[in-house]
Amino acid sequence: MTDPASTARPPSSGPKPKPSAALRPRDAATLIVLDRRARAAKVLMGRRNAGLAFMPGKFVFPGGRIEPGDKLMPVAGALPDYAEAALTRQVTRPPHHLGRALALAAIRETFEETGLLVGTREYGPPEDVPAGWEAFATHGVLPDLEALHFVARAITPPKRVRRFDTRFFTVDRRAVAAEEPGRVSDTSEFTELAWFTFAAARKLDLPTITGMILDELEAQVAVDFAPYRQIPFHAERHGRRERTVL
Repeated sequence: MTDPASTARPPSSGPKPKPSAALRPRDAATLIVLDRRARAAKVLMGRRNAGLAFMPGKFVFPGGRIEPGDKLMPVAGALPDYAEAALTRQVTRPPHHLGRALALAAIRETFEETGLLVGTREYGPPEDVPAGWEAFATHGVLPDLEALHFVARAITPPKRVRRFDTRFFTVDRRAVAAEEPGRVSDTSEFTELAWFTFAAARKLDLPTITGMILDELEAQVAVDFAPYRQIPFHAERHGRRERTVL
């Protein structure tokens, strides 16, 4: 999970924010790009800039919070029914099209942090795009939500400098329709970007939840993302980590 407030900005040298037990988690989404062309599947991960306040120097998947334009961007296909249903479970008064906005946030953040545009060129470029989605019009890419699988949900524990209610999606590498280089540098949110097998990824400097999501993803790959599979929900209750099912 990345820090959406720092996207496309160099790390700050000012005072670090202090953790707060009362900080309310913000809706956010992450996209795991998965390459299954070889015998050992690989995932795309980036190392966060060491100057960031949230998870500095850690290897994570691209992602961030929902922005207003994510609720307005046109799409080529809808999320699978099981995903739409699971995304609204254990959510108090879920807003209209919550799943759609989360999936689009994951796709947009992935572009902003890696330069990869997930979607299709079969229908031509989108005519009207909201702020933050201009590159999709430029490259003639329409986001295709049907290509995404919902993997898990996790809430950042209390007493952290940032807290997110994050939904993790995955998409096959073949769903990348275009690429815009230059998004990864010493002054960007990601200073490194690389493909790793599950075994290699577990040896990286990971946040605890990222390691858990790797385990969840590998188990779901093993059943080829069958709709009947369990969708886990990781959260901390009464000071203890819990894993429930959506």
